[in-house]
Amino acid sequence: MLAAWMAVVAVVVAACGSTSDEPPPDDARLRFGQAVADHPAARLQPDVVVVGGGGDAIRSVTADGLTWRIDADARHARDLAPGKVMFVTDRAVGRVLDLAEEGGDLLVTVGPVDLTEVIRDGTFEQDGISLGDPLIYLAGQPLWAQDTGRPPGRAGKSVPLRRRDDRPAQPAPVRGGTATTQALGYTVYTSCCTDGVGAHFTYDDGGVRLAGTVTLTFRKPDASFHLAIGAGKVTRAELQVSGGFGIKVAFEGGIQDGHNHRKQFPIDADLSFPIGQIAGIPLSFTVSQTLTVETAFGAKLGTVKGSGEFALAGSIGFGYRDGSFGPKVTDQFQRKSSLLNSLSGVPVGVMGLVIRHGVRFTVGISALVFKAGVYAELTTSYGTTLGSALGAAYAQCRGVAIGVQAAFGIGYSILEPVVKVINKFLSLLTPITRKPIPPIKADSGLRWPHTVYTNEEVIPDVQVCGHPPK
Repeated sequence: MLAAWMAVVAVVVAACGSTSDEPPPDDARLRFGQAVADHPAARLQPDVVVVGGGGDAIRSVTADGLTWRIDADARHARDLAPGKVMFVTDRAVGRVLDLAEEGGDLLVTVGPVDLTEVIRDGTFEQDGISLGDPLIYLAGQPLWAQDTGRPPGRAGKSVPLRRRDDRPAQPAPVRGGTATTQALGYTVYTSCCTDGVGAHFTYDDGGVRLAGTVTLTFRKPDASFHLAIGAGKVTRAELQVSGGFGIKVAFEGGIQDGHNHRKQFPIDADLSFPIGQIAGIPLSFTVSQTLTVETAFGAKLGTVKGSGEFALAGSIGFGYRDGSFGPKVTDQFQRKSSLLNSLSGVPVGVMGLVIRHGVRFTVGISALVFKAGVYAELTTSYGTTLGSALGAAYAQCRGVAIGVQAAFGIGYSILEPVVKVINKFLSLLTPITRKPIPPIKADSGLRWPHTVYTNEEVIPDVQVCGHPPK
């Protein structure tokens, strides 16, 4: 029953499987980020070590972004120590957790840092940041993308790890707006940014098959920001992203003697727009995505299919000054095509599905899951059911719950499943200090939630149909 539409999906994925026809950039500045420069308008925190040479001092970085191999003879490289903050480029920045010397290089393992842990004083601003052709940084094969979630090498055994170079390195970045990643059994094809940022995903394992596309749509977006830090505290922050936003979803799924699952992961592709140095601090504007899929198929056999599109907002952003926060969201919600009316399939029982798509816009430093800066995030949740909530033969129920939540902040936040995998790996290391490495935190800084839109619809409107999942 599922084979026909999955064959179509296979063709689509095959057509979308490559990242870009252009060769990867060879320049170290593009591959590893922009260097830091001395500037009188900005002061760093006293425990920050600026390693000279920028990208030329970096040999490689592991796919998880934890361990950077740098030239041990680079200026100030030997000043690094656990507890210090390493700052080589806008991507190579983090709190030093451990280091070791190997073959004339330093292997520096870092954790995330907040902006105010790096910058003590400075004002940074820019208008008219065009989000056109991004530079895509792929993680490759990070720890959290593995279905088992186990660290490499001897992970899974109670034996401390000492060598970290057996982990795969991050590949070189590519130009263009498309890339393919894999995580937890899902293949994800991501695209950005002419008509929006989105992800097409497929899954086929354990008797469950899924294919879908989620998109935050926009047209010719641009952004502006302002950030002021004084004495290690944020005194003012503003971020505005314009482009006329909308949301769009299409999916098809089914089960045949399979098992339900819940998978949550970052889509490991940074869509980056380097800004350059402002007051000597290298900054980038980055678009990143997360995906959560939860199946609630209440039968051993069945299918469900649906699609919908909605206009959402003209622009999104926020302002913060001296402790006061205010969202800046120009709401203009409008249904273009009904997800509820599109629901169809063969529900031998209840077919429930939740798809949650997060898109974050960040101006700041660091890379992939460790990004820190001024950010605005939109997370759209699509919950659908097809069939009777009580299995009643006389009621063919269809239900949809849509929620769009915004989050605005200054700092960083990391998905909890990712944090757990990273901390498991760090607990297996034998650090140079012989003291256990403290676990990293899931978030730091200021954060404000804001509800953009929420709605629930069920037909027929009878009690037996219950509520769609959220």
